[in-house]
Amino acid sequence: MKTLLLSLLLVSSSALAGNSQYVNPFIGTSNFGATHPGAQYPNALASLSPFNVAFGDALNKFEKDAAWNSRVYIHENRYLTGFSHLNLSGVGCPEAGVMLLMPTTGKLNLNAREYGSTYSDEQASPGYYTSQLDKYQVKAELTSTLRTGLSRFTFPAGQSHILLNLGLGLTNETGASLKVVSEREVEGSRMLGTFCYNPEDVRPVYFVARFSKAAAEFGAWKKMPKYQNVEADWISYNDSIKPYAGYRQTLSGDDIGAWFSFNTEAHEAIEVKLGISFVSIENARANLDAEQPGFDFAKTRQAAVNAWDKLLDRVEVEGTETNKTLFYTALYHSLIHPNILQDVNGDYPLMGQQGVGNSKQNRYTIYSLWDTNRNLHPLLSLLYPELQSDMLNSAVAMAKESGWLPKWELYGMETQVMVGDPATPMLADSYLRGIRDFDIQSAYQAMIRAAEQRQHNLLRPENNDYLDLGYVPVDDEGPYDGSVSTSLEYYLADFNLSQLAGALGKTADQQKYLSRAMNYRKLFDASTGMLRPKNRQGQWLTPYDPELGRNFEPAPGYIEGNAWNYRFYVPHDTPGLINLLGGESAFVQELDATFETGNFDMANEPDITYPFLYNYVAGQSARTSLRASELIASHYGNHPAGLPGNDDTGTMSAWLAFAMMGIYPVSPGLMDYALFNPSFDKVTLKLNQDYYPGKTLVIEKGKPKARSDTQAEFNQGPLARPFLSHQSLVQGGHLIIQ
Repeated sequence: MKTLLLSLLLVSSSALAGNSQYVNPFIGTSNFGATHPGAQYPNALASLSPFNVAFGDALNKFEKDAAWNSRVYIHENRYLTGFSHLNLSGVGCPEAGVMLLMPTTGKLNLNAREYGSTYSDEQASPGYYTSQLDKYQVKAELTSTLRTGLSRFTFPAGQSHILLNLGLGLTNETGASLKVVSEREVEGSRMLGTFCYNPEDVRPVYFVARFSKAAAEFGAWKKMPKYQNVEADWISYNDSIKPYAGYRQTLSGDDIGAWFSFNTEAHEAIEVKLGISFVSIENARANLDAEQPGFDFAKTRQAAVNAWDKLLDRVEVEGTETNKTLFYTALYHSLIHPNILQDVNGDYPLMGQQGVGNSKQNRYTIYSLWDTNRNLHPLLSLLYPELQSDMLNSAVAMAKESGWLPKWELYGMETQVMVGDPATPMLADSYLRGIRDFDIQSAYQAMIRAAEQRQHNLLRPENNDYLDLGYVPVDDEGPYDGSVSTSLEYYLADFNLSQLAGALGKTADQQKYLSRAMNYRKLFDASTGMLRPKNRQGQWLTPYDPELGRNFEPAPGYIEGNAWNYRFYVPHDTPGLINLLGGESAFVQELDATFETGNFDMANEPDITYPFLYNYVAGQSARTSLRASELIASHYGNHPAGLPGNDDTGTMSAWLAFAMMGIYPVSPGLMDYALFNPSFDKVTLKLNQDYYPGKTLVIEKGKPKARSDTQAEFNQGPLARPFLSHQSLVQGGHLIIQ
């Protein structure tokens, strides 16, 4: 079994030189991690992934984990129906996974259930994926650029085909259009949207695909409706597929595609490049012409490797090969989303409206901010401030266009998924860390609107009650509202607004929002030690079960968790919570109980800071090192199930990256990193001197001492507490943790 796994994960090292050689793209492709092993360029709009989540029963069995597919690829599944060109990584609702290319041989078959194939000899590395399609003995190889993908299919001798399927995909939306332009080119669009079943977000993505060889024959197909009862005026679909050989007009429908047929010699390779755009077919063609003017697979692949090495080499670590793989794969996953949205000419779809904008900077999309404001954006701020700067500018531009900062933004559409006001912590925290080359005054006004508007507030729909009561009441709460959870997110946003106001010299605002942020005490129930739901009359929710929600069942007051998961979720005021819980000893006892009773959830965001809270208690910081190392060993690994669950657009991976370096940002808006035992003997961060004064920061594991807490020294001076501020850290120097 080990030999088989190694054969799957081994990658040709001919193109790899830097730290990209340690990345294993198969990590997270099982255990609902929702990553994919496909060809990915850093922060790219396009990506090419094997699509193996359709027709698992075609193998006469139901595939493992196939019940809920928010992912284009599941490692246990072995039936492939093509390679998709627009994909999400680590997302909990199905979307994208569209524009599938599939190579076949022999008699032309346009039924995806039938033309799918098992596959073998699977390998992946940054910017590259390959496998052998068993049914056809075709070798498939994939690579990509920012806005385009390149596939190379090596065929046996005989009749060969390349199919473009616009019906299959993860998206809940249907509808597509295509036109065969010539024997070498096809163009069209595919509808996307209804993410997490939100009916408001619908948008087309446009494409142009070009072939390295002219097809001997070509055509389009359409899955046909069959009228079962004309008088009743209803229809049902069967598997009747109508081909249109040589068709050169526009074809539209819910389930359509095109084919290109070739007479191939043995080992003949045909390449297909496909460019995408969210603005127009013309822009998709321009993206393709600019990023792939010719067909050069080796050059395109090497460019992707070079781009990954440029970013991954920002950190150098000394340790075991396994730890290097875990760490650099975590950085890799942290650098997929947000991704660029604009075309090579700067065009992008406006946020929340029809029309096209244009930007000289990179315009980003995929803001899963309920997840990523906690650690992914602080990680980018530390290691890649130039990327974070563009992401901040994009978020502010979204507010100017739509009136609101993003919450869970997708391809210029606001999906309104999850609760809280997470853009405020993301923007404020970044500004406080020293990234200030964005329009902070416009950002501040957008934050104030979210904090103050009572009615029709897109970011804080519960704001009216929150402003009147100091908390969101449990009255009239829906199954996915989470009154306590929502309140806690508002408190954190207000704290960040307070900190930002202070930095901007707005003293009155600073005090106002700090006072609001401390209203979490209104939800603290001394009898249970929990942050407990209250109604509008100020009465506690009764009956009350703090463990309800442990298995993601609806729990009044909490979203995606139970009371234990949210028990310490006031990261902006942990010392105040310690006092409420009865002091340091009681705090440590209850924190221990969270882990020991199975009420800590590594796979979800509200409690992922809890391992680092021991640092707030003198003499107990060694427990942070213990908890962090235990969680890494239990939930992360160099195998497909090597993430604790859904990566949430890189959040779980960002947690691992920080945890392995021995530093963790305790809260957005607070500049302290908790310090604890790193996983490496030595970590060297190469700081961006356009943003930070230091050149390098070295984090080194010191020799252990017979003490019960963590000792650290920075630039030869001992630290009184196991914390170091961001402002000190980016001065550069030498941090020793022992």
